[in-house]
Amino acid sequence: MTTAGDTDTGTARYTYRLRVSKTAEVALREEWGRCRWVWNECVAMSRKVHQRNRATGSDDTCGPAHLDKLLTDARQPNQWLRDGSSVPQQQIIRDFAKSRAKALKDIKARLPIKQRAGMPKRKRLKDDRSSLSYTKRGFRIKNGRLHLAGGIVLTVVWSRELPSEPSSVRVYQDNLGHWYCSFVVATEVESLPETGRVLGIDWGVRETATTSDEAYDLPHQQHGKSAAATLARYQRQMARRARPKNKPQSKGYRRAQRHAAKLAKKVARQRQDTGRKWAKRVVRDHDAVAVEDFRPKFLAKTTMARKAADAAIGATKTALIEQARKHDRALRLVDPKHTTTDCGQCGARTKHRLPLSERTYTCTTCGAVSPRDKNSARVMLVRAGFNPAGVEGVSPVRVQRGQAA
Repeated sequence: MTTAGDTDTGTARYTYRLRVSKTAEVALREEWGRCRWVWNECVAMSRKVHQRNRATGSDDTCGPAHLDKLLTDARQPNQWLRDGSSVPQQQIIRDFAKSRAKALKDIKARLPIKQRAGMPKRKRLKDDRSSLSYTKRGFRIKNGRLHLAGGIVLTVVWSRELPSEPSSVRVYQDNLGHWYCSFVVATEVESLPETGRVLGIDWGVRETATTSDEAYDLPHQQHGKSAAATLARYQRQMARRARPKNKPQSKGYRRAQRHAAKLAKKVARQRQDTGRKWAKRVVRDHDAVAVEDFRPKFLAKTTMARKAADAAIGATKTALIEQARKHDRALRLVDPKHTTTDCGQCGARTKHRLPLSERTYTCTTCGAVSPRDKNSARVMLVRAGFNPAGVEGVSPVRVQRGQAA
């Protein structure tokens, strides 16, 4: 287990808004057009190799080394391709190779179709937003501005300082047309003073997070519910103004679409901000945290789907893991099985499952009575080994952030 005084390094992404001039935006779009062409050629070559393998029984590969050679051969006679930098074109080949390798791995593992990653598909201009990756040799920061290979100069809104020299950068555009750059930098652990306190966390829908200490409970903020009426109005406008397929949409449709996208982005940022602030507070005040290893994906098929999505349990859990890693706190992911039927005081298990309507847990062995979610939060502490009472019959836990059990 890493102690609070030890130093450790990792990587993190620092994202900044970009101020892009018309000239720079045209250059970025042209660069993205070349990268999109390279991606589509990789897709075509991959399908060609796959069909040849099926027909002849051979085992030819379509890896990044082979695709890099094809790119070099394609750039020699093609002036349009040579006008762009080779760095983002090579990086998009790397991205394609990762996507294809993941799909092949899922197919080999015989995962169900709904769970496996699909093979890379062609990128269409109207569907894909610009996203360019540059390694160290493809960019530099000079006088506070970002200089990309190919003579593209961008103004960065430096909202915070970079902790170290970046190793790569990704320049991309969101669905609102805003441009951002995301630097990959090496970071060091920012140790916090020890507090001698531990916390158990149970995820839920009525409250996003119920903890063993009532002061750190995270209530459901309902950001999506607050914006639902306005979002529905914009969506109705889009439905009324929509034109038939293969015909350009009207200005009114695009205006309503932009308003809906801005509101959805605002809600997403509110959820992210709430989760990060709460995670920072929890990690700052506790040396160790036991978290339910909850995967909310299955809730998408239940009647609680909308409320569960609005709670943003996954994003909040991710923010908590990131903060624990950043500040060198022990965070343990606990198996959620039987956490609602076990007693947090004596460890006894009820003989039947508790219905969701029963919100009070009563132990038939020791007689302890407590709210259902509070009892589950205490069970997290016991199973993680942070409570001396939990010495027998505990389930194995997964340790997150460099803290080995």
